[in-house]
Amino acid sequence: MRVIAAALGLCCLQLVSAHGSHSQEDSVNPADDWALYHMQEEHHISNFDPSSFFSLHDFNNDGSWTADEIRRTYGLDDESLKNTAADLKDKAVLNAFKLFDPTGTGIITRDQWLNGVRAGKKLPDSGLGPGHHGDDEYEYEIHHFEKYHDENTKEEDLIHPEDIAHFRKHDMMEDEAERVLKEQQQNIVEKNIPMKFRKQQ
Repeated sequence: MRVIAAALGLCCLQLVSAHGSHSQEDSVNPADDWALYHMQEEHHISNFDPSSFFSLHDFNNDGSWTADEIRRTYGLDDESLKNTAADLKDKAVLNAFKLFDPTGTGIITRDQWLNGVRAGKKLPDSGLGPGHHGDDEYEYEIHHFEKYHDENTKEEDLIHPEDIAHFRKHDMMEDEAERVLKEQQQNIVEKNIPMKFRKQQ
């Protein structure tokens, strides 16, 4: 757990600038309003306007949503959905486009989104969760650290299975980086030489 102190500091820093309040009592049913559900679960925001939602999920800031951006908004490439059938994921993207891109241009512009929302349209609930689209650090912080820890948490308090798995992953990444660096410093990496070219004993 070599990186716990650094990660703990990062989590505490992010807690200080937290996203706003969020409680289970005011959580919305995803079938009623998936966008609000997503914002509550993934961003801890309950008060936002459609334009802000669009901007937050316009990941390349070009003024439109592509299929990849809808896919990312719904978190369809998240590890938690790795065993979900591809056709279910594709259907989630297609359903959003049917609502907000009825002419089939392949993008959803800000105007299409805002006009659709004004007409009462909402992003449909795909039944595939809240849309995890952050990196590992963000997802750990928002779904575990903020829930069970706070800025006063000490290293010895990080004993939940989620904490252990999170920091084990950090250790593995650090070990791999050290291994690669060590190999890069070698003139010849013997294990990379095919067996047929090695001296047989």
